[in-house]
Amino acid sequence: MATTLSRRSVVAGTAGAAVAACLPLPVIADEAPVRIGLLTIKTGPLAPAGIQMEQGTVLFFKDRDYKIAGRKVELLVADTGGNPAGAKTKAQELIERDNVDLIFGPLAAFELLAISSYVAGKKVPILSLAAAEDMTQRKPNPYFVRASATSAQAMHPLADFAAKELKYKTVITVSDDFAFGYEQMGGFQRVFEDEGGRVLKKLWPPLTTPDYTPYLAQLGGVDAVVQGFAGANPGKFMQQYKDAGLKLPLLGGEGAGDDALLKSFGDEAVGLISASPYTSDFDSPSNKKLVAAMLRDNGNLPGVAAAGLYINGMIAEAALAKTGGNTDDKDALIKALRAVSLDDTPRGPFHFDEFGNVVGNIFIRRCEKKDGKLVNTTVKTYPNVSQFWTYDEKWFLAQPVYSRDYPPLKS
Repeated sequence: MATTLSRRSVVAGTAGAAVAACLPLPVIADEAPVRIGLLTIKTGPLAPAGIQMEQGTVLFFKDRDYKIAGRKVELLVADTGGNPAGAKTKAQELIERDNVDLIFGPLAAFELLAISSYVAGKKVPILSLAAAEDMTQRKPNPYFVRASATSAQAMHPLADFAAKELKYKTVITVSDDFAFGYEQMGGFQRVFEDEGGRVLKKLWPPLTTPDYTPYLAQLGGVDAVVQGFAGANPGKFMQQYKDAGLKLPLLGGEGAGDDALLKSFGDEAVGLISASPYTSDFDSPSNKKLVAAMLRDNGNLPGVAAAGLYINGMIAEAALAKTGGNTDDKDALIKALRAVSLDDTPRGPFHFDEFGNVVGNIFIRRCEKKDGKLVNTTVKTYPNVSQFWTYDEKWFLAQPVYSRDYPPLKS
């Protein structure tokens, strides 16, 4: 599978350099650009999110004229091919050949796990969308920052909403057969069962499943179905779900009802309840600006991937403002990154916990059709949601990581 590497850079004018030379030392613009490497996916079932990652990143730096903290920004975009080996190769190229200061991405947990030890050994901070739980839990990477959510972070409140407000008692879960799916469904199951509900069955179609018929045939006898698909798979699943004549209510995580996918869905998505750390209808100045820019430049709403990478740009900007633009001292840089706390962002206010994971809003949305278009309408916002939900942190970390078989089904 072919991979690509592209560069974008902006060269500062001589007048700007002259002004910078007169500034106090801590904020003098470095002659060398800040080099940011973006690891993304442009092919395969996860490509829709990978493409939005690049769009969100480009929009942020374009808005800043490719300059933050008085330094030019050079963005290097690498296509991992959506596999661990490709992710590791591209990470090595970005660090050893291109000397990047920061890495944005990758998208998938299996990619992040493939590069984590290597990148940490090089002390290059990673601002990633990848939701792998243990990166900020039992096996924390000290050079890792996540401003989106862990796999289960949105599913905990979704389960709370399903049990307490929708009054569901039984569900079947169906999700892509990889780590993101396991951890999503594990988080939903734990909270749902703690609230008195019961998961009767967990189904795991492979990531590249073309036909969900064998799994659809097993759906029935419950109050609702919870899906945890990502990339292009939610649309395929919901279309086949409708074609099979199934009427059970559908719930899903951030990938299932992502705003960026709405224009590719049909009426089969109407009524879908989804939980996400980002929603395009959130009313904040920065989100209105992001939505308008995405529609203008790309003709689509931003989803979690575009918003998440735009927010990563905001974090890098805030951190470099604290370091005076310095990126050489990587320990000082990661400390500044993790200390970032912002109020006006596309997802609302947030800060980071001691592991570098975000604490912020989770939105519960209902997919509706308005003026002939599908839209997500927020029905409830859970503020200050931690990766540990309402559980005691020490207790949570003493449990196994959510997996295909944990928590186990109750007999």
